[in-house]
Parts: sequence; structure tokens; C-alpha cells
Amino acid sequence: MTETVKNGKQKAFFIRTIFDPVLIYVALIVSSVMYHYRDSLALIYGITSYIIGWFIFRLFDYMTRHKFIGTVGYILVAGLFFRLMDRCIRKGTENYPISFPIWFMTPQDSLQYNKWYTLAMFLFFFIFMASVFYFFTRVRYRVFMTFLIMIVPFSIYGKEYEEMPIGYIISLAVGYIVILTYFRQLNGSKDTIIVDKLESWKSGIIFTAIFAIIASVIPKPEIEADRTVLETLINADAFTDKLVEMLNVFRDTANGQQFRGQTNDNPLYYANSPEPLRLKTSTFSNYDYKTDSWSLSDMDNLCYTFSDVPFDITMNGELCDAVFYAAGLDSNFAETYGLSEYSGFEFIYPEKKEMSIFSSYQDGTRTPVPQSVSEMLETSYKNEIMLSRSGNVISSSSAERFAYNENFRYNYLPDGFFDNEQNKKAVDVLGRVENYSEMLHSAYDIIDSMLDETYASDENYDILNHYWYVLNTNLLYDSFEEILLDYGDNKKIFSLAQNITSGLNSDYDKAKAIEWYFILNGYVYDLDYRKEAGENAEDFLFDTKTGVCYEYATAMTLLARASGIPARYCEGFNMHTKYNPDKEDDSLYVITARDAHGFPELYIKGFGWVSFEPTMTSANTQVSESERQAVSLLSKTGILLLTAAVFVLVLIFFMPVLVHRFFIFVNKRRNPNKAVLSVIHRICRLYGISASSTAHEAERAVKSMSGADISDTALIFEKAEYGGEELTEIDKADAMRDYVSAYDALKELKRASGKRKSIRNK
Repeated sequence: MTETVKNGKQKAFFIRTIFDPVLIYVALIVSSVMYHYRDSLALIYGITSYIIGWFIFRLFDYMTRHKFIGTVGYILVAGLFFRLMDRCIRKGTENYPISFPIWFMTPQDSLQYNKWYTLAMFLFFFIFMASVFYFFTRVRYRVFMTFLIMIVPFSIYGKEYEEMPIGYIISLAVGYIVILTYFRQLNGSKDTIIVDKLESWKSGIIFTAIFAIIASVIPKPEIEADRTVLETLINADAFTDKLVEMLNVFRDTANGQQFRGQTNDNPLYYANSPEPLRLKTSTFSNYDYKTDSWSLSDMDNLCYTFSDVPFDITMNGELCDAVFYAAGLDSNFAETYGLSEYSGFEFIYPEKKEMSIFSSYQDGTRTPVPQSVSEMLETSYKNEIMLSRSGNVISSSSAERFAYNENFRYNYLPDGFFDNEQNKKAVDVLGRVENYSEMLHSAYDIIDSMLDETYASDENYDILNHYWYVLNTNLLYDSFEEILLDYGDNKKIFSLAQNITSGLNSDYDKAKAIEWYFILNGYVYDLDYRKEAGENAEDFLFDTKTGVCYEYATAMTLLARASGIPARYCEGFNMHTKYNPDKEDDSLYVITARDAHGFPELYIKGFGWVSFEPTMTSANTQVSESERQAVSLLSKTGILLLTAAVFVLVLIFFMPVLVHRFFIFVNKRRNPNKAVLSVIHRICRLYGISASSTAHEAERAVKSMSGADISDTALIFEKAEYGGEELTEIDKADAMRDYVSAYDALKELKRASGKRKSIRNK
């Protein structure tokens, strides 16, 4: 008997602690926080919190009984957690360019994932949440403190304007209601006795379930809120901007991490433009398969300095004009390179357009430039400006940055040059010249000698000076060709590149074939895809076929190089969101971190640098991604919660009938003695009669409450219980008849009571 009691207590203890609402809620809140840092591991962190939390809560239970020893134990455990945090932070600092405090305060979508820093955050949030939730529920109940702790995850998401998944929002709210109900209303003590705990639980569960259904189903309104007051109280944006700028110091590498799970909608720039454009901020030339990252080469760092505007930038397309102009000046040059028939050839260009960019978020060292930019016309920046050989506009030094609200106005060449077949044919002629670099040098020498013999007042001086600059910009072709054709001698990539471009002679046609390869061969754009350690461009091309713009751009750059086309990886923005989308004629665009984009630039011989878009679904994906987040109203967790809530409501409202039917079904299959005993116990439970009452006391109680007569069952019960008789099937049938009669009478009593209440309320 003693062993049975002991086992019963152990079982009760195990069930009570396993289904502890506080423990479950701690695991949920830690999981919701860790989703922000690593969504794919959020469930694992939650399960780990639950398992470790069970043991930590046992320590806390011991502390409440043995305060001194328990406190010492807690200090040791907390010290262990902080020691582990320190080890993780130290480990995370290795080969990582920024410190833990900066990593913590900086938007995660701007950072490369650091598993050690993330683990440190998990350790901190777990021990903090476990300690405070246990204390403010079981030791000293405080509604306000538990509420403040509950909104911690919302604050973490809010600091970066990130939307918490709807499933977590509903789960946290429902869980909080459960804890609130349990500890405030149902936690009885020697001083407080809950008269009808079951009914209290029922009302609490019904309210919680209805709340979950409403929160899951009803759409959330779109509200344009004025956040001025809030943002002025704590200017978190300015602080975040500083942190982002600190990160820029280390931006000598690129690995695409900032493109994954990007949710930040803070305006970074505004642009006034006649059309959506691709903007460039950085270029990278060296790719490392081991780290799957790009880094700067000497060519990327090579810069000119300008003290005045306007000034030319890349002059894409005008290279062919300069070469053919030189062919018209020197017939020997034209004959040597087979350009005689193109002497004096005039290309047809799309009309140049103007656009302006305004910085709105921070002082920085770089500013975006539009695709095919040709000239900076005007700027509010008063100091010298550096222009890299790769066409990036940079402040003269890290100490002299572009200020907040700085503006820049550009000329650019719209798309359409290669739509003209004569243009394309003439560029192909230059691109197929065997000694291409030598041809450029010869053309430069011709223009240079003519420029020396021409006075500044001469009508040809400006055109000669312009073409001299165009050719001078392209003279580095032979020096950067080796870097920009490096694809790591990867045989699989080389073979694929040859297959894609087979039968094509034009560099431009090869580039377009590579660009279209991805959309025609089942590649998937997925912002939520997390690469395994060691995955690189080769894995993307041949195995996973899943990634973001970084993978597409990297793959196209390497395929182009393997095809003999110099190429480099670029980062910037895809400008496509209008500031006033309802106004068709409005030309103001807003650029946010969501618009961050990676793309390749290829050097088309005879023309210059052209940007391509292998991530052909990127523009549509930006929209569908935002729609996906808006429609994540019923995320997987939300659907589960909705289903569970509906199921709970169904059980609550139909439980009496279901239990009644189930009792009849089971009791008919029991032996008569056990069936009659079950009937008496069931009737007592329905009528709320004490288990210590005799059968005749129960009979009188039922009679007085509902008028039902169960005297036959009382006699049969006493005959079996006290007389030791074996009952018959007839006895069982009589008892079941009394049970059904008592059940129906009680149901009618409750119905009549409900009607009377309704009449009184009216």
C-alpha cells in the first residue's frame, strides 16, 4: 500500500511539473526571441529551454524550501550560465569583424550569422526568463511584472521594425492569459479555497479559445501611424544608423547575409527618377569557394579624385564611339583592325535621362549610383569626391562623410542600346578583334596625339578630350582581365558555361543566355533558405538550386568568367517602390533595406560594363514576399492554434454529451457489479454529491434536486456492496435506466434554470 501511494505521488509530481504552464511559457517566449536571431533553429531552442528549464525549476522549488542553500545553488548555476555566455562570445569574436555589443544592437538582417553570439543570446534570455517568470508567479505574484517580461520579445522585434510571426503573437498572448488565470484565480491555498475550480477553468479556457480564434481569423487593419512622438522619445533610428555605419568599415567582403530574411522598412534613400533603376554601391572581384564570399581586389580600390562637378563616370557605350572616331582619323588603324567600313559609323543611343538621390538615414562613405550612369551633374557635397574605376562614388576620406540629406544628380543611359541590331553588330565587330587591348591602346594614342595638336578653342577639342577620357578609363582592360576571368578553374562550372553559350559568338548574346539560364532551369528564389556550412556557388548551380540574389549573381559572374567574359559581383539596391503608389505620374521612389540587391556586371568588349539580372523573379519576389508576410496571418503555428482552439471549444460545449454517450457505451460492456458501482459514482459526480455519502443519501439528494428516482439503483448497490451478492444483467439494466433518467432530469433542470435567468435579465 505504501509503495502504491509513493508511486502515485511520483506520478502526480511528474505530470504536474511536465505540464507546468510557466515552464511551457518560458520555452515559448525564448523560442519567439530566438526566431529573431535564427528562425530555422527556433523550435530547437524552445525544446532545449523546456528540457533545461525543468531541471532549473526543480532548483527553484528547492530554493523556496531551503532559502540559503537554494540561493547559493542559484548563484552557482547563474554563474555557470554567464561563464558559458562569456566563452561563446569569445568564440564568436574569432574571425568575426565586430564585437558582441555592436552585433546585438545592429539589425540582424544586416549581419552575417554568428552561431556563437546567437548561442550566447539564448543562454542569457533563458536564464533571465526562467528566473523572473518563476519568481513573479510562484514566489511573489505580480501581474505588471509578468506583463513587462512578456513584451520583451515584442521590443526586440520592434527595435528593427521586424514583424513577429503571427503564430508567436497569438501563442504569447494566449499563454499569458492562461498564466494570469491560473495564478490569479485558480491557485488555491490554505487561506483561499476555490469552490468550483472546474467551472473557473471552463470559463477561462472558453475565453482563451475564442480569443485565439478571433486573433487568427480577423484580418489586421492597415494603419498609417504617426510615429513621430515615439521616435523622438528614444531616437533608436539614429543609434542604429551609427551601428550600421560602423559595420560599413568592415565591408571589404560580401557573403549575401544581408539579403536573407530582410524585413527592415526604414527609408535609406529617396530617389527622383523617371523609371525604376538598379543602383550600385560596391563592387567585388575576388571570389573564395571555401568561404563563399567576395572580397575587394586592388582594381576595386583604385580611385580618381574630383573636386568639382560635373564629371564623367563610366561612359558605357561611348567606348565604341571613341574607337570608330579614331578609325576615321587614321586609316592605317582602321585597316589594321578591320574597322574601315565602320569609319564614321554613328550609334543610335536611347536619350539620356536624369535622376536624383537623397540620403535619408545616416552619414556614410558611399552613395548609390544608377545603372549605366554617365555623369554626375550636381551634388550638395562640398568636399572632394572619389570615383572608383568600377564606378562607385565614395567620399574623399572616412573622416569626411556624406551628410544626412545629401543629394546627388546624375545623367544615365537607359536600357535599349542593344535592342538596335546595327548597334549590336558594330559592338560585336569590336569585341571579336583578336588584339582587343592593343586596339584600345592604339586608339588612345591616336586621340592623345590629336588632342596635343588641337587648341582648346577648337570645335573638336571637347570631343577629343571626352574620347581621350573614355579610352583612358578602358586602358586597364589588360591589367584587370586576369582577375575578372578567374573562376577558380572549376571544371563543372566551365563545362556548364560552355554548354550554355555553345554556338554563340557575341559576348552580349552569351551574357543573355547565362542570364536566362536560371529562370529556365528550375532555380528557386527563397529568402528563408539557410545554406549549410560549406555551401558555395557550385552547390547552388548543381545541387540546391535555391538561394537569394547573392547566389544568382555569384553564379552568373563565375559562369561569365568561364565563358571568357570579364565579370564582377556588385551590391546595391533594386529601386522599385514608389513613395506615392496611388499617383501614376509620381516619380519619387523610396529605398529601404528590403531593396538591397546583389547583381553581376559583365564587360562587353567594344561597349563597356553592363549590369544583368539573373534573379529575374527578384522584383516580383519583393512584392510576393511582403504579401507572404501579410498573409502569414495563418502561419503554421497560427493554424495549429486555431485548430486547437476550435477543438477545445467543441470539446467544452459537447463534452457532457460525449462523456454521457461514452459512459453508456463502456458501461454496457462491464460486468454487472462494476457497472452498478460506476453508475453510482457517475451520478454523484454529475450532481456534485460527496463521495463519502451513502447510496441512500445520494438517492435523497438526487430526488430533491431534480426529482429523479434512483432508489432501485441504491438498493442494488447496497445488495452488492454490503451483501456481497453477484448482480445480474437485469440489475445492470435497471441501474443504467436510473442513470439515464437522472442524467435527463439534471439536463432539464439546467435548461429551466437558464430560461429563468434569461427572463430575469430581460
